[in-house]
Order: sequence, then C-alpha cells, then structure tokens
Amino acid sequence: MHLHDFWFLLIAVLWTGYFFLEGFDFGIGVLTRLLARDRTERRVLINTIGPVWDGNEVWLITAAGATFAAFPDWYATLFSGFYLPLLAVLVCLIVRGVAFEYRHKRPGERWQRNWEHAIFWCSLLPAFLWGVAFADIVRGVPIGPDKNFSGDVLDLLGPYALLGGLFTLVLFTFHGAVFAALKTDGDIRHRARAQARWYGLAALALAVAFLAWTQAAYGNGRSLPATLVAVVALLAALALNRAGREGWAFALSGVTVVAVFATVFLALFPDVLPSSTDPAWSLTAAGSASSPYTLKIMTWVAGFATPLIVGYQAWTYWVFRKRISTRHIPAAH
Repeated sequence: MHLHDFWFLLIAVLWTGYFFLEGFDFGIGVLTRLLARDRTERRVLINTIGPVWDGNEVWLITAAGATFAAFPDWYATLFSGFYLPLLAVLVCLIVRGVAFEYRHKRPGERWQRNWEHAIFWCSLLPAFLWGVAFADIVRGVPIGPDKNFSGDVLDLLGPYALLGGLFTLVLFTFHGAVFAALKTDGDIRHRARAQARWYGLAALALAVAFLAWTQAAYGNGRSLPATLVAVVALLAALALNRAGREGWAFALSGVTVVAVFATVFLALFPDVLPSSTDPAWSLTAAGSASSPYTLKIMTWVAGFATPLIVGYQAWTYWVFRKRISTRHIPAAH
C-alpha cells in the first residue's frame, strides 16, 4: 500500500469517526425540541452529551487538519468550492458551543429559550449540510484544469445532494434518539425509544433511496458490501430498539453511520474529488498528495498520537456512562 492510499484510508476513518460521535451529538440537539417536553427534560438531554460534545468535535479538527497536510490540493479545492456551506457549519458549531455554556448562566425565561433554539437549529443545519457536502464529493463538482472549483453554490444543491442531506439529518436524529434511550431513565427514556422507531423507519426509507442511487451511479464492487451492511445494521438497530436492547441498538445505529460513510469513501476512491466538467480533471489520491517525506513523518506522528487520543476519549465515555433523569436535575432557583 502506498502512503497516499494509507492516508486516504486514515482520513476516511477520521471523518467516519467524527460522524459516528457527532452524529448522536447533533441528534440530541435536534431532540431538545422534538422529544423534550419542558426545560428540565431539555437539560437532561443536554447533560447526556455535556461531558463529551467538545471532545467529539476534536475529530473534525483532526480530520480537516490531516486532509490539509496529506492532500493539500484536495483541501484547497474542497474548502474553497464548499466555502459557504462549510462557513455555515463552522458558525453553527461556534454558536452551538456557546449555547451549551451560556444557557444556564442566567435563569431568565427568554435567555434560556433563545439559547435552546440556538442548540436546535445549530444541530439541525450541520447535520443536513454535512450530508449535502459528502454527497457532492461523491457526485463530483465543476473543477477546471487548474484544479480550481469553477461552479457556484447552486451547483452543490442538486437532487442527489439534497437527498444526502435529508438522509444524514434523519439518520443522526435516529442515532441521537437511541443514544437518549441508552443514557436516560424514566419517562423520557421510553419516549426516546418510541420516537427512535419512527426516525429509524424514515432513515431506512431514505437509506434505501440514497444508497441505491449512490451504488447505481457512483458505486463499485468495493462499496457494495458496505451498502448492504448499512441497511442490515439499520434493520437490526430498529429491531433491537423495539426489544428494549438499547446498548445493542446504539451499537448497530453506530455501525449504520460507519457503513454509510464507508460506502461514500469506497465509492470515491481512487479519486478524492471528481470533476463533473471533465473526468480527466478529477483530483486523485495519488495526484493530490503531499511529498512522500511529509507523509512518512505524518505517519510516525499519527501512529504515536492516535492511540492516546482514542484511549483518552474512550475513558471519558466510561467515566460518564451512567444514566440520568429528571430527578438528577436540581430545582430551579
């Protein structure tokens, strides 16, 4: 395996890990308006991700940084062509983080309500836009012979991309509902499990449509097994959620997220950003990579740092593994 192939694989793992973790994170944010009935229940949901949400976003920073260092041409074309949607995602992540920290600073009704709306919308919009972006990456965008993006924002909003955005939004909401059922207790736990059923059925319908389109138009022999795993895992997650096996249901919803993005990256390789203008102008892993020396140094650093980061984050989840409910929320002053 060449180093540029290894780094394509590692970047795919980093992005997939980000969506596995941030997926239920976004889902919880959406459910603060769809599942929670009052302010106390919203606080319960926010507390389920309170110790981990910022750690989840480290995966985004690492994935973007690794893309920049390992494939500078891919990074430059991608982040310039997708400038507006990625700027919207960045603003949402900033506002969302501020909302988590500032919501409880004042007891006023209007103050807390406004920050809760910010959490909802700044979770919903990135969950949708990430799906749009990665669907466009697989489909291809207008790229000229100079490796520059030659289209506009409307080129990113085709039917396939919008279907991808709707799919990730519903899938992340399902992932979040299963996580809420796993991490809460009492009435909100049972309602989370009930809502997860409906979100899961909607995600299944969208999964069949999106993954079938992906496989038929852009897929290959490598991506087909991942597509099948995604559908089977989603069906199993639905069945386990219905049976009340919340831990297994969450694990299988996570497998679904991983398999969906594995399908995306396997369908994409060996390209990193196809050109819809002329296939000869597509960016490939070999043609967009940094020098072999740079990739070699990065490999040594990644081999040392990655296990430490994964181990530390796993320990964090273990420490905060217990369920919470409304009885753990102190009465408001």
